[in-house]
Amino acid sequence: MSIATASPQKSAAPVQVWAIAGAVGIGKTGWILQQIEQISAPVVYFCPSAGNVPIDPTCLIAEFPHVQIFTDGQELELIEKVEQGAIALIELGFHLDLRSGDMLLETLAANSALKKIALVPLGLANSEWHHWADQVIEVKYDLDFHDLQIWRSPFTGQVFDPSSLNVLWYEITQGAYGEVTRVKGIFDLFDGRAFHLDFVAGMEDSLYLPLDVPLWLDGRPERFSGIEVVGRNLDGKAIAQCIIDCCLSEEIMLHYQNQIKQSHQQSRQVAA
Repeated sequence: MSIATASPQKSAAPVQVWAIAGAVGIGKTGWILQQIEQISAPVVYFCPSAGNVPIDPTCLIAEFPHVQIFTDGQELELIEKVEQGAIALIELGFHLDLRSGDMLLETLAANSALKKIALVPLGLANSEWHHWADQVIEVKYDLDFHDLQIWRSPFTGQVFDPSSLNVLWYEITQGAYGEVTRVKGIFDLFDGRAFHLDFVAGMEDSLYLPLDVPLWLDGRPERFSGIEVVGRNLDGKAIAQCIIDCCLSEEIMLHYQNQIKQSHQQSRQVAA
């Protein structure tokens, strides 16, 4: 998916607050990551209504640990950081009413330059995004983004082995629990690694990206993991049961972790 980018450095007036909206799977988070790479000032990020399934914030902080993440209920702290000179990137999920963030954006715009960016399907005209945005970026996009459901679930502390995760991912993405447009999630594996998985209908392959986080080999991970499924006629109860069925038991998880720790210890002894 190719996206034309808008650079903060090229704006006529310094923009301190960027609000980004668009269709599901169109590349909003990717656009934000491109901007962060160009910004030298302190950066803060806010994704309203991420709730207890903060997949994008978790991926972002793993790649850019200097970015400060804000969540619902921390709007006053966000405003204070912007007043202190931070650049704010606010990502509005496709499922949100664009007007839901108006009060926060108006408050931020009172003392800081604000720009609203909308990523829209190529050829689309006169949409709510066009009326809302200061700048529209057209993207080649073939998905039907109308009348979509969203199903989310955290499963922090749960661990998978590669084969069980492959079963879960295959069944969800191939339509076993409804017509799926987009799936993304963060999963902990028994070897201590965490992965970000991402699927958009029409993609040749899903993305499997390891997160740059410490290995977790001491019991159940105490860091976020979870999933978000977007589509139509979703059977959330069946998805939840599949997740439960694919997670490793306490006994098996600890067995794997002990094996891996022993292997690491033997490797260090040999190296010494």
